[in-house]
Amino acid sequence: MKNGFEILWTDNAIEELNLTYQYLESQWSEREIRKLSYLLDKTLQLISENPLMYPKAKNDVRKAVIAKFNSLYYIVQDEKIIVLSFFSNRQNPEILKI
Repeated sequence: MKNGFEILWTDNAIEELNLTYQYLESQWSEREIRKLSYLLDKTLQLISENPLMYPKAKNDVRKAVIAKFNSLYYIVQDEKIIVLSFFSNRQNPEILKI
């Protein structure tokens, strides 16, 4: 039985994820960081099992809200999930790189 779609991260998405964790490490507690990690893992698992469950944000790009302050933007291509952005919702949406 198939375990789900493979998930690949773009360099941009990895950089945004790293910047988010750097910010959280300086501003939030370890508990909050673990909570975000858990929510991210849970969301990625859901996307892997059912990639079309989140709504389209623009063209074929889908948006999954991870937590109040973070969203994940991705596309589905050839049974793969490509994460385009791990976006902080506190930012100006015009700088979103998708």
